[in-house]
Amino acid sequence: MMARMHLSVASIALCVVVTQCALRGTGNGAKPSTSMLSTEEVEASLRESLEAWLHGGSGAVAKRLSVIEASTWRTYQALPKNELGRLAPRAVRYLVHNYFAKEHGWLISGLEPHSMRPNATEVHEARVLQEKAPALVEALLEARQSDRGLLLGDVVTMIAALEHLIFDESITLLEASYYLNGESSAEPLDEESLHEVLRSYLLVFEAGDRRNLANVTRHQAVKARAARVSGRWQELVEFEHDAVLNFGYARQHQLNPFVSQRYSFEDSSQIVGSLAQAYGKWQDKECREMKAHLMGLSQEGSGRVPLGTFYSQPEDATYQFTESADYLRNAGALDETDPSGPQVLVANYVTGPSNCIASSAYYSVCCINECEGLMNELEEKIQGPVATPEMLVSVVEQLSSSSVDAPRQLPETLREKLHTVAERNNGEVPLHGRLFAQWLHFAFPNECPYPLSSGSGAALTPSQWLDNKASIATPEERERHINTTNAATPTVEAMPLSQWSDDEVLPLHEPPKRNRSALRSAMGSVMQLAALCVALRTAASAWQVAARGVSGAEKEKGYMLPLHA
Repeated sequence: MMARMHLSVASIALCVVVTQCALRGTGNGAKPSTSMLSTEEVEASLRESLEAWLHGGSGAVAKRLSVIEASTWRTYQALPKNELGRLAPRAVRYLVHNYFAKEHGWLISGLEPHSMRPNATEVHEARVLQEKAPALVEALLEARQSDRGLLLGDVVTMIAALEHLIFDESITLLEASYYLNGESSAEPLDEESLHEVLRSYLLVFEAGDRRNLANVTRHQAVKARAARVSGRWQELVEFEHDAVLNFGYARQHQLNPFVSQRYSFEDSSQIVGSLAQAYGKWQDKECREMKAHLMGLSQEGSGRVPLGTFYSQPEDATYQFTESADYLRNAGALDETDPSGPQVLVANYVTGPSNCIASSAYYSVCCINECEGLMNELEEKIQGPVATPEMLVSVVEQLSSSSVDAPRQLPETLREKLHTVAERNNGEVPLHGRLFAQWLHFAFPNECPYPLSSGSGAALTPSQWLDNKASIATPEERERHINTTNAATPTVEAMPLSQWSDDEVLPLHEPPKRNRSALRSAMGSVMQLAALCVALRTAASAWQVAARGVSGAEKEKGYMLPLHA
C-alpha cells in the first residue's frame, strides 16, 4: 500500500525557524535575495502547500502530489538508501529522470541518461532549476553537503515544482498562439477560433528553437501547408478536437445548451493541460510503429538490424534511416562485435536522441523507453535494491512486453550469466547496476537498451544531435555498408552474447560516510528540512503563477508536449 507522506508538527515548526536562514529568493528566476524572510511570510507560503497535503484536503496541490507519489513509490522502495534510510543524490537523479521519462517522454536538460557513469550530473544541475529556481538549487546543494539525503516527500515535491517551472513556458507559447491567430487572450473565443489557437500552439511548440512567435503571415502559411501536405495533420486535428470535446463533457452541467459556447484563456489553458497529459503516449504511437518496422528488418528475437539493411530502405518506405555510423556509435546504438558486420541496436536507436524533439531549452520529448515500465514491474515485485538470481528469473519469466509473451523459459545462457553477476556482488544482483541492465537487454532485446560501459564517451543529448551535421551519413557511406552487409544475423538464443561485457558499475550505490561529527549530523537535519521548505515554497510559487492561466482540478497538469515530426 502506498505510504502517506507527512511532516510532524515539530518538523514544521523547525522548518519555519530554519527557513529564515536558509531560504532566499522566490524561485522565479531572479537572483537570490540576501534579505531574510520573516516567520510570518514563511508560514504564509507554507500554509497553502501544506494544508491540503497534511490535512487530507482534496485540492489541486494534494491531488497532483498524490499522482506523482503513486508513480514514484515503487521505484523509491527499490532504490538503495543511505545509512539514514534516505535517497542519496545519485538515486534522487535516477528517480526524477525515471518519472519524467516514463510519464511524459521528457528528457530534462541536464538530466539526460548518461549510461552507467557514476559521475553523472545531479538534479540541482538541471538547467530549468539553475535558471528559474536558484533558491531550490541552493537548498539541494546544502542537503547534499550535509549527507542527509532526501525522503520520498522531498522528491515528489521537487518533481511537482519542476513540472510547473516548465509549465511557465507553455503559458507563454499559448499567449503567442493567440497573437498568431489575431486573437486576444483577454477575450473569450468561439469554438472554431479555439481549435485554430490550439493547433497553432502544437505547431509552434514542435518548431523548438526554429519557432517564430512574431511573424503572423509566416505562421499561417506553415499551418496551411501542414494541413495540405502532412499525413499526420488529420491525426493532430482529431487529437486536439477530442480534448475540446472532453473538456466540454467534464463541465456539461455548468453549460447552457441554448447558448453558443465561449472559451476563456483559463479554459484554453485547462485544455492544453489535458492535451499534454495524453500527448506523450499519443505521439509514442509513431515510435512503436518505427520500432515494429525495424524489428521487421531483423531476424526474429535479435533486436539488431544489419547496418546495410538499416540504410537500404526503398524510396517509398515509411521510414528512411540516415544517421551516420559515427552517430550510432556515439549514441550507443551500434554493435560492432558481431563477425557478420555492424548491427544497429533497435532499443538503443528508438530511444536515442535522433528520435527526440528539441522542444525547449529545458527539456526534449522523446520516444518512451519501454524498459522503464519493465523495471517498474520488477521493482514492485522485488521491493529492494538487490535480489537473488532465482527470484529475478522467476519474475522476469512472467513479464510480458510488446514483443515478448509471458510466461516463457529463459535460455540457459542467460540464467548462467545472472549467476555470474551475483557472484561478483556477494551472491545477489543489484537491480540498478550496469550488468543487470545488460542482462535485461538480452532478455528483452527490442525493449531494453544495451548499456554503455563506464569507459565509453559522453552520451549524446538531443541538442547535440540537432546541432551536428556530421550525424547524417553521406550517400557514399550508406552505399558502402549496403554493399558489404551480411544478412545472416543470428538470433538472441543462438548468439554467444558477443557484446557481453563484464564491466560492472553501481551508479546508485553511494560509498558509506564515516567519521561524521554529531554537529554535522544535526546541521544536516536542519538543512534537510530547509531543502523541503524551499521545494514547497518553489512549488507554491509555481502553482500561483500557473493559477493565473489555469484553474480547476487539472490546473497542476499544464505542461506541454510537441507535435512529433
